[in-house]
Amino acid sequence: MVEISTSLLNVERESASKIIYGLEVAHTDYYHIDVMDGKFVPKDTLDMMEEYTNTVKQISNIPIDVHLMVQDLKKYIDEYVGFEPNVITFQIEATNSKEEIKELIDYIKSEGIKVGLAVKPNTDIKEVYEFLPYIHMCLVMTVEPGLGGQKLIPETIQKVRDLKKYIDENNLELDIEVDGGIKEENIEEVKNAGANIFVVGTAIVKSDNMEGTINTLRNKQ
Repeated sequence: MVEISTSLLNVERESASKIIYGLEVAHTDYYHIDVMDGKFVPKDTLDMMEEYTNTVKQISNIPIDVHLMVQDLKKYIDEYVGFEPNVITFQIEATNSKEEIKELIDYIKSEGIKVGLAVKPNTDIKEVYEFLPYIHMCLVMTVEPGLGGQKLIPETIQKVRDLKKYIDENNLELDIEVDGGIKEENIEEVKNAGANIFVVGTAIVKSDNMEGTINTLRNKQ
């Protein structure tokens, strides 16, 4: 089943409460929270995303999908565990060893939260294979992390295909999420490649009819 995780990255502060409530009414499947520290990626969204997550918790019961693009992973895992999100995803490139990756996976799971592992466009998808039995979701970045509104990098679609093939061949059960440049014109191709959760920001939050846009994206065949 196709699910839509709406990114709040490009939502202006003055309209944040209105849009977050609007997304509740529009039945987005998740709120996608892009946590950036200005170090792992150039942009710093720390204060804004904490504020938006607080707002979501106050006005909505829709699950929260946290994506950490930070250097100090443990610090921000601890911060977002308190919000009881559905899933916390971290970038494999922000870790220093396989042991650290496994420790972080175990730690997040011990808090009763699902775990996702994310890869940048230039990271070989095979880097995540050995961790797939222990996580709930793999996030394939289809743009360089850090900025909203970018165009999808076509080569990343093959990574989704390769990942889906490996999951099926090894009888694994986990979601494939994609993030970056997803819109009506390309969601069908990425869905056919094997993804089932789509992070969409600009195309939804800038839409005159968020519910209509979400339904169109969700129902693309």
